[in-house]
Amino acid sequence: MPVEEHILNKCQEALDYNFGNASLLALALTHASRRTDEIPSNERLEFLGDAILGMVISQHLYEKHPDLSEGEMTQIKSVVVSRPTIAAESERLGLWRFLSVGKGMAAMEELPVSLMANVFEAVVGAIYLDGGLEVARDFVLYNLANQIELVETDQHRKNYKSLLQEYSQRDFGALPAYEVVEEEGPDHMKSFRVVTIINGAKHESAWGRSKKEAEQNAAKATLRALKISDVIKNEAEENVED
Repeated sequence: MPVEEHILNKCQEALDYNFGNASLLALALTHASRRTDEIPSNERLEFLGDAILGMVISQHLYEKHPDLSEGEMTQIKSVVVSRPTIAAESERLGLWRFLSVGKGMAAMEELPVSLMANVFEAVVGAIYLDGGLEVARDFVLYNLANQIELVETDQHRKNYKSLLQEYSQRDFGALPAYEVVEEEGPDHMKSFRVVTIINGAKHESAWGRSKKEAEQNAAKATLRALKISDVIKNEAEENVED
């Protein structure tokens, strides 16, 4: 196996699931950069896990929300199973610690979002083959419970950085970055102006009483400039509430 036994054991602890067939987990953790004639990669498991994720979330929404239309369920599902969301859960579980990757990938300071999402999907596929659909369903719903609740209650749309991340990954194939370009005020009452950067290009900037607040405001301004309908809708809702 390309993944050592002690690493597999630690990964199973992180997943809170013990595999009957540990070779399935080893396969799920093997990136394509490690593939050889003797060592297959996790790409087929990733394909399977992606389908299972979609099915589990779709059934959950169908059963829990009989009042939602097909379009509304599709919107919620697309956010829950999006690469940024799945990658975030993969990071939370620390799956990067157990990955078997090639030398070039191992030298990278930060693994791509797509890779982190893919390994989560591969693990779901492995759990499905090892323990069956109900076990895989429990794993998915348990680990994505918080994300599902945020999207179901529309709270994720209040987080403009998350929303920009979702659209930036989809439309530009890159994650947004933020840079402080100006500071004002004394140390105990500083304000910050932050600019959003996507693929090296600077977009909109905004002020905030903290760096985090400025980043949220800059993300919001960028979404507005990109004419993302969700942020426009959200602003209208906020104005009604006010």
